[in-house]
Amino acid sequence: MPTVFSRAVLFALALLAATACLGLWIGDLHGQQDPAILRWGTVHRLSGVFAALMTVLVNSMSVTYFIGTGRWCREVVETYRLDGGFHERSRSLKRKAFPWALIGMLAVVAIVALGGAADPASGRPGTQDWVNFHLVGSLVLIGVIGLCFQGQLARIREQQQLIEEVLAGVREARMARGLEA
Repeated sequence: MPTVFSRAVLFALALLAATACLGLWIGDLHGQQDPAILRWGTVHRLSGVFAALMTVLVNSMSVTYFIGTGRWCREVVETYRLDGGFHERSRSLKRKAFPWALIGMLAVVAIVALGGAADPASGRPGTQDWVNFHLVGSLVLIGVIGLCFQGQLARIREQQQLIEEVLAGVREARMARGLEA
């Protein structure tokens, strides 16, 4: 899982960075009349939606991983009467990873909200006042999302190590009972 998660993280961050670069290249769309630039504005919006969905997906992968492996760990510990510390460590790792995932998801929602507030295509008055907030907020929040991914990846690596320890305990328990390891 660490490899799959790392690759998904890189893809999501690349999408976020590409969307930010596109937005910087386009500049402020307020008062823009050139149809080509306005089309690029549409591309920026759509790439932002795609990047946001991918970011939420990657965070959801982490949440799902911890739910699934936590349950697996509990059931294996109970079945083979292994040290209950395995299950407690798994729960602790899950509790440490969830805030990172939640913050990452909320950060991308904030980027989208700021983008919507700054979008002249919305037809709302005062959207030009939000352009700088969207620019600065997006850049800062992309960094926050990167930190959230890093925090989750560290917990995923720890969980993977825990799974290896549980599997070693299962092998020992099966061999002690004369079963095939």
